[in-house]
Amino acid sequence: MILPTFELHQPSSLAELRAICTGLETTGESYDFMAGGTDVLPNYKNRINARSHVISLSKLEGCNTIAVDRIGALASLTDIARHPELGRHYPGLVEAAGQVSSPPLRNMGTLGGNLLLDTRCYYLNQSEFWRASKGYCMKADGDVCLVVPQKEICYATYSGDLAPVLLTLDATLHFHDIHGQDEAAERSVPIREFYALDGIQRFHKAPGELLTAISIPENARQLRTGYHKLRVRDTIEYPVMGVAMALSSKAGKIERLELAVTGAEAIPIHYGDLGFTGRQIDDGCADELRAALCSRVQTYRNVPFPPSYRKAMAGEFAGDLLMKLGD
Repeated sequence: MILPTFELHQPSSLAELRAICTGLETTGESYDFMAGGTDVLPNYKNRINARSHVISLSKLEGCNTIAVDRIGALASLTDIARHPELGRHYPGLVEAAGQVSSPPLRNMGTLGGNLLLDTRCYYLNQSEFWRASKGYCMKADGDVCLVVPQKEICYATYSGDLAPVLLTLDATLHFHDIHGQDEAAERSVPIREFYALDGIQRFHKAPGELLTAISIPENARQLRTGYHKLRVRDTIEYPVMGVAMALSSKAGKIERLELAVTGAEAIPIHYGDLGFTGRQIDDGCADELRAALCSRVQTYRNVPFPPSYRKAMAGEFAGDLLMKLGD
């Protein structure tokens, strides 16, 4: 498939970015931001919500640094997966980054792009010809959700790998307002308050806000982390179910437990401890945790594998992670 025509802009500073956006908005022209382009460009090839201007963020300075407490939004997934300090403190995060798609796409893809990933659906991620034959959906060109037929909420599924891990770590997202006058000013939002349960809206973020960095609290270093991913193939594929866990324990009992799921609903969901704090970590506890998460997860028939199987695997992943991290 061939990309539609658009004009590409490549600012190297926030000031240049602000000037480009202001100019386009003044003339009423539409634009998209693009980091690695691994999500935006395939959608454009399918003629899904394409814009006439694309602003590449790849040359912005200072947004790709990696430290144990703060990661730039333009840091590549490969660099995160290979970062030794992150691997020591947050193995679940580097596991998740290392399981995204394939090596070439991890080289291009970014942390920010993965967190802001567009939602996916059988009825959306198809060619324009295929979508036209179905009458389109409310996320692109239509007005009805074809997964759960109604006109209020889009049930396309969020499929980013890194968000559930960062939800368990209680990370904070930092944004720069491209229309603001102070380049040093930023708005900080806890990741657990960021996502909006709708496949179109997706986030609590203004169109002019740019994700610049993600910070992780120091107390998260006391947690052991892990991530399990269900996908059709062992490479290239996005998660059709993914479970992240962060755990601390003492004398074999759970002191703190954080669970989060991706690939199920329109956003990644943080489930917390599901009432298991203080429980002894053993096979019985793992079985009960499997059942508890399975009963809470909602899945829809809009990605590969049946909803019931994906729900069951969420429970299996949770139990397996508990026994692995509780050792």
